[in-house]
Amino acid sequence: MIQLLQDFGIGKMAEKLDTLNVKDNLAQQLEHIKETDPQTLMHELLSSALDFGLKLIAAFAIYAVGMWVIRRIKKTVMSTMQRRGRDKAIVSFVQSLLSVLLTLMLIIMVISALGINTTSLAAILAASGMAIGMALSGAMSNFAGGMLILIFKPFKAGDYIETNGFGGTVHSISIFSTEIHTPDNKTIYIPNGTLSNAPINNFTSCVFRRVEWQIDTAYGTEVEHMREVALSLVEEEKLIQHISDGAPDNPSCNILSLKDSSVLFTIRAWVKAEDYWSVYFNLNNSLYTNLPKAGIQFPFPQMDVHIHKEN
Repeated sequence: MIQLLQDFGIGKMAEKLDTLNVKDNLAQQLEHIKETDPQTLMHELLSSALDFGLKLIAAFAIYAVGMWVIRRIKKTVMSTMQRRGRDKAIVSFVQSLLSVLLTLMLIIMVISALGINTTSLAAILAASGMAIGMALSGAMSNFAGGMLILIFKPFKAGDYIETNGFGGTVHSISIFSTEIHTPDNKTIYIPNGTLSNAPINNFTSCVFRRVEWQIDTAYGTEVEHMREVALSLVEEEKLIQHISDGAPDNPSCNILSLKDSSVLFTIRAWVKAEDYWSVYFNLNNSLYTNLPKAGIQFPFPQMDVHIHKEN
């Protein structure tokens, strides 16, 4: 340990720890036991045991009261932030951070109540902390990533996001990771460091989203007839939004491309973000059922083969 401290340039700390010669202290205690009569020695042992017992009781009391205080502080902070309408992700991050910091302070208080020299302990913890910090650099990166997420807010609790090949609804943000729930009810924990440096597709941040359906129809389909039928089916969906509702545009139906065996129409409409999938599936069913009834056919792949006969 001394060599480690010296390697990191903590000279004074190393000198201080170097004075703690365990062998010399042990020899002094043995010499004291030899020179002390049994009655006095027993009295000293009982006194030391009583003193340690009282310290142990005090340490347990401090721990019990401290844990109660920590729970009360966390509960008060959470309820205050929730009353003020703070984002759930920020509340969970602050709760996690408070829990770690307050628990660490309580542990130091308990150790101090036991009579352990916290100054020497702090020196050892400082040296160990440097080594542990280097080993846990990834954890520090995740902590910094969590802070960046809370500062710049690329998403909040309840948003549906896609990142790093995963997609789901953000449930909470802790000091090291973000918890998301997938549509099929899986829980995924993504490290904050990775998340803060990755592209994030937030599907919920905007009020409106555009829904698009691409329909292949047979050649010969009348454009105006297709547009009239398709838009009438779209208008039957009550969740479709218009310019008058604040949406960027009204529903539309146009030719997207002319393919080898079909004419590709695209139908576009705007909905509120939370209604996207319900509208998408409802219109899928409606278009598939009602377009053929209106005389609009879905084509099969076709190929014209010409045979030339040579004389």
